[in-house]
Amino acid sequence: MKITKPLNRFIAIAVAFFCYACGPQQEPADMVIKNGSIYTVNDSQPMAEAIAVSNGRIVFVGTSAEVDAHVGEGTEVIDLEGKTLTPGLIEGHGHMMGLGFNELNLDLNQIANYNEMVEMVAEAVRNAQPGDWITGRGWHQSKWDETPEEVVKGFQTHKKLSEVSPDNPVFLRHASGHAGFANAKAMEIAGVNQLSVESFSEDLVDGGEIITDDLGNPTGVFNERAMGLITKYVPETTEERNEQALELAIKACHRNGITSFHDAGAGQGTIDLMKKFKSEGKLKVRMYVMLTGRDPELLETWFERGPEFDTTDNLLTIRSIKLNADGALGSRGAWLLAEYTDRPNHFGHETMPMDFVLDVSQKGLEHGFQVCTHAIGDRTNQEVLDRYEQAFNENPEGAANHRFRIEHAQHLHPNDIPRFGQLKVIPAMQAIHMASDRPWAIDRLGEQRIVDGAYVWKKLLESGAIIVNGTDVPVEPINPIPSFYASVSRRTLKGMPEGGFEPDQKMTREEALRSYTLDAAYGEFAENVKGSIEVGKLADFTVFTKDIMTVSEDELLTTEVAMTIIGGEIVYKN
Repeated sequence: MKITKPLNRFIAIAVAFFCYACGPQQEPADMVIKNGSIYTVNDSQPMAEAIAVSNGRIVFVGTSAEVDAHVGEGTEVIDLEGKTLTPGLIEGHGHMMGLGFNELNLDLNQIANYNEMVEMVAEAVRNAQPGDWITGRGWHQSKWDETPEEVVKGFQTHKKLSEVSPDNPVFLRHASGHAGFANAKAMEIAGVNQLSVESFSEDLVDGGEIITDDLGNPTGVFNERAMGLITKYVPETTEERNEQALELAIKACHRNGITSFHDAGAGQGTIDLMKKFKSEGKLKVRMYVMLTGRDPELLETWFERGPEFDTTDNLLTIRSIKLNADGALGSRGAWLLAEYTDRPNHFGHETMPMDFVLDVSQKGLEHGFQVCTHAIGDRTNQEVLDRYEQAFNENPEGAANHRFRIEHAQHLHPNDIPRFGQLKVIPAMQAIHMASDRPWAIDRLGEQRIVDGAYVWKKLLESGAIIVNGTDVPVEPINPIPSFYASVSRRTLKGMPEGGFEPDQKMTREEALRSYTLDAAYGEFAENVKGSIEVGKLADFTVFTKDIMTVSEDELLTTEVAMTIIGGEIVYKN
């Protein structure tokens, strides 16, 4: 049979249409996620409707219609039903074991006043054996709704606490972790009394303080290094309890949409426990661990050994060091250039010699370690920037991609703000601190210092700095939504004040999301493998019940985490 030219043309068109309808042949993906608002934090493709995942990596980003080519018989298909998905959120500064132990010990974060603290301890005493230590964390005197009957230098005294716990030693850490509160039994065990305080204080004058009344009696409050007088008597935890705490911390991360965690100061024991969890398949959060600078021998060991990079599983990387250079603003331990407005002649505490900061910075550059220094007060930030700059100038080759950080960078002298961008030092800040602290921080610093240099996110971004966000858990709850809200609203969690504190320092929602994703990944040298939704990157995602990029500020706080996915595995579903 002879085929005419018109028939030839028809056949060709039909074949072409059939091939187009079938689309390119694709290997079926392990998981397909579609029908939602997907914010990629990828400037070249800011939004998407669907994602395909294989072997824990992203293989497709596009429309819901296009992604169907990746669906096979064994593909797990997740219909977002209009929910919002972002890259997996990264907790940029927290304390993993502290998070876990906060769920095991007394959690004082939500108490409204001193009396509620006393009641919680009394309940714990009823369930304890005489002599058992009672520990906890989370109290903050500046956040209470009423002032205790007896106050010394802004803090409560131990009288009521000691009355309800005469036979059980008690030690309760301040929310900041930079002060502690002991009862009479704990101080008796430690040998702290009126006669001993003066000698103790002389030993600790360069890094801590025992708060005493007018007669020289210890009130029970121990600031900074003085806490060691009590904590050395608190029994060490058991291996079983440590494992329980880590398990609880991992679950808390999942519930709150956290897929990666910057652990701000871990010892070798914690690192070994994380390695054990990884080998057993239980380390279901990507950990970026900072070695604690409180253990100089540990640092020397790691300088000789060098960093550890987990390039296979991307679960446990050790390449940074955490130093603690001052205290917290709440406990008046932050080191200031000028005296505290609400405590004349008091400037806070330098909790680590600046010579040590310089030494570690020099060795960090030499051996390939990032240095991350806790600095809250303007004096500390200035001193640390000076030491960083000296180390960079001495070793320009080692400093080429240093990514040194200052953790918190909470209160800065105006002259030091542009130095972050100039020196490429990362301010790892926790926006939730502004929401929690700003109402009383003005009492510590006065209005001018607050306006000029406290919680100045926008000024830092304009300097060219890259901000890493987080919560400092367990100082604040790990929930990232309040911190995101504070980033864009500059209001307290009660919505005050209207318009926000120093509103010119608000982040945009895009900046806030980047600070929790791609910029946080940059803060751990991992922006090429995570932090945005792009083909080839790790399949870590956080799903929200509401669109955090468009809903009103008030609706942000009613948003919840709907799902957490790590490496293409659903680890949490609400």
